[in-house]
Amino acid sequence: MMDLIRWNPLKEMVSLRERMNRLFDDSLFRSDRRNDETEMGVWLPAVDVFEKEDQLVIKAELPGMDKKDISLDFKDGVLTLSGVRKSENEVEDENFYRREMSYGKFIRSFSLPADSDTEKIKAEFQNGLLTIEVPKPERHQPKQIKVN
Repeated sequence: MMDLIRWNPLKEMVSLRERMNRLFDDSLFRSDRRNDETEMGVWLPAVDVFEKEDQLVIKAELPGMDKKDISLDFKDGVLTLSGVRKSENEVEDENFYRREMSYGKFIRSFSLPADSDTEKIKAEFQNGLLTIEVPKPERHQPKQIKVN
């Protein structure tokens, strides 16, 4: 005699999701890829954007990168951060059990007020952290009005 087992559709959906995740992980992020820049996967640096009283601040995590591999451009009110994170070639002969670090080209864009003074934008790169300070245009800064 067979036991009756109650069907749980939620359990089936979780199982299906896990199988789909494995399918995409195996096909998109295989660890046996060659060290060719076009096959390295996608990497976007983590970015924090916040506002201070007189400036907009953008901080980007760029670990393992050199200043010479980072480009910062401003055109038509858009600040564009781009660069290339290069793979360390000296470990190519090692047997990897897992390779999760991503390499390759990246690009991030941020809309700024069109009247931003590009001459006053400051960028500093230190210990893998890029800090960009964009002064607010005078008309965008809050003004204190004295009440009589």
